[in-house]
Amino acid sequence: MATESTAGTETTETTARDGRAERDERAESSVGPRPVIDTALVRRLVDAQFPQWAGLPLEPLDPAGSDHVIHRLGDELSVRLPRHPGAIGQAEKEFTWLPRLAPQLPLAVPEPVEVGEPGLGYPWQWAVTRWLEGEVATTEMLGDSPGAAVRLAEFLTALQACGTPGAPGQRSDRTGDSDPGDTSHTGSTGSTGSTGSRESLTLNHLADRDLDTRAAIAEVGGVFDGPAMAGLWDAALAATAWDRPPVWFHGDFHTGNLLTVDGRLSAVIDFGELGVGDPACDLTIAFTLMSAGSRAVFRAALGVDDATWLRGRGWALATGLNAYTSYAATDPRVAAQTTRQITEALTG
Repeated sequence: MATESTAGTETTETTARDGRAERDERAESSVGPRPVIDTALVRRLVDAQFPQWAGLPLEPLDPAGSDHVIHRLGDELSVRLPRHPGAIGQAEKEFTWLPRLAPQLPLAVPEPVEVGEPGLGYPWQWAVTRWLEGEVATTEMLGDSPGAAVRLAEFLTALQACGTPGAPGQRSDRTGDSDPGDTSHTGSTGSTGSTGSRESLTLNHLADRDLDTRAAIAEVGGVFDGPAMAGLWDAALAATAWDRPPVWFHGDFHTGNLLTVDGRLSAVIDFGELGVGDPACDLTIAFTLMSAGSRAVFRAALGVDDATWLRGRGWALATGLNAYTSYAATDPRVAAQTTRQITEALTG
């Protein structure tokens, strides 16, 4: 069985995180090389900071991911240590926001238990979460399933309907009124860092990817239909912007971040790109997972207007291209996944 930690999410990286590589390189140049993380270090961190779990067995998960080193702790917990600067905000972000969102969502999400602090030479916060059983979703398993398409639409509908007081773009953030339940400016250990606060939430803007996407289109013009990619990208940027109140989005909503049990969707994981704003980025799932038929069911169930759908196709194209140009030459699996994503985005 896979878990919420291992579900292929950090090796696929075909959505929000695929644009991190350059930023991570710049960050690493200022903070030093990536830390060496082994089971002995994880054991010492757990025992020092959470002695109640010192007697539990600790086993590394293989393969883990490119964002986190992951261990199973006993039967019910997992431990995730960020590998690089691009992943360091996730522990406290999930600790802060997921307990508020989870009761309102129709699928399971990770249940944060503790946030560990830097120590013993390891420089960043890290997470302990509940173990989620499940198999990674695949296109073969769910791609043609109208039922899965409806369940995913229901999940996004519920997520978007969650109240956003204390999050960017809402009245409480502009006027100084505070959400009575908002303790987000205080971390789980009493720190006042911003990683779990409103400022940590992702703000996605499609236009921010313009230069990188046009460069990728030029680079792969001999592999895919260059004029079609350029036309879709221009249309997505020109589409009417989201003009409704900002809503929650997952931000990394692709096939590898879905778990199944007995062939049915059971959980959505990896909320490192959780944010508030235009939800079009979450439509990427329609192009990473679904066939044309199930995609139509998904769109109808979610009630997506033409402009938002077009922006969603733009997100799928941009993130697919970024991952393809970064990983396809060395990872056949990513090459196949992103080829499908790009092709389906062009199809619409």
